[in-house]
Amino acid sequence: QVQLVESGGGLVQAGGSLRLSCVASGTIFSLYYAGWYRQAPGKQRELVASITSAGTTNYADFVRGRFTILRGNATNAVYLQMNILKPEDTAVYYCKMGISTMGQYWGQGTQVTVSS
Repeated sequence: QVQLVESGGGLVQAGGSLRLSCVASGTIFSLYYAGWYRQAPGKQRELVASITSAGTTNYADFVRGRFTILRGNATNAVYLQMNILKPEDTAVYYCKMGISTMGQYWGQGTQVTVSS
C-alpha cells in the first residue's frame, strides 16, 4: 500500500516563499504523473501544477511564474517551490501521484497560510 506524506506548509507573509514536499512510502517503480492541488475554504479543489514522467509541466495561470513543480532524484518524491506568495494562495495543498500498475493516490494535505 502506498501512502503520500506531505510537509512544508505553514504561515508566511505575503511575498515570502515555501517549499512543499510529497514523499510516497513503499516501493514505487514508475511514477507517471504527479500534481499539486489546493482547496480553499468554500471552494472546489483546483489544480496548481503537474508534471509527467517525461518532465512535461503544467501550471495554473494564477501561479505561473511564481511556483515550480520539481521531481526529486528519487522516484517517489515531488516538490512545489512557491515564491512571491499572496494571501489568495492560502489553502490546503494536496499532492497526487499516479503510479504505474498501482493507481492514483492523494496525500492528506498541508495547510499554507499567507498573511497580508
